[in-house]
Amino acid sequence: MSGNLSESQGTSGTRIRNLLIAIAAIALSVAIFFGFQTQASSVSLETQAEQSTPIDVALSNGKPTLTEFYANWCTSCQAMAKDLAQLKEKYADSVNFAMLNVDNSKWLPEILRYRVDGIPHFVFMNREGEAIAQTIGEQPLSVMEANLDALIANNSLPYAYSTGQTSTFNPSSQVIESAQDDPRSHGAQVK
Repeated sequence: MSGNLSESQGTSGTRIRNLLIAIAAIALSVAIFFGFQTQASSVSLETQAEQSTPIDVALSNGKPTLTEFYANWCTSCQAMAKDLAQLKEKYADSVNFAMLNVDNSKWLPEILRYRVDGIPHFVFMNREGEAIAQTIGEQPLSVMEANLDALIANNSLPYAYSTGQTSTFNPSSQVIESAQDDPRSHGAQVK
């Protein structure tokens, strides 16, 4: 009889252990699921850039444009990513959103044209693709909304040429060598 008792205790011990393992597995699965949901819904600069309007389309489709010069390493750009995602959702039908990564030498002509020396750097363009205002650095959501509302209405932007916290943009020596004809150099040779 004692053999049956210890066998019964061993079986119930195994059942309890298996139940605890199952509960732990379910809890871990739920945690992983919600972890992936949070990660998938987070706003990344790369995802926004992939979904942005190509600059050549933005400059020719008759809608006003907000062009953002950014870099993936830019903490100020990252800090504004969530707000910009909200703006893009709210104004998607009436404003183009173009994003140009300053680390891509392809955008050097635009970097020089708009004199980008701190990021994020925003250029507001009218329906004809002409730059009418710029802001540099982190901007509150309310400031960006006011500027976009004015841009859509073809009015003067209330917060144009404002400067917030920026990440310093230091072009690599390769970019500097390509920029020897930069009008900001005033004829000086860049070495």
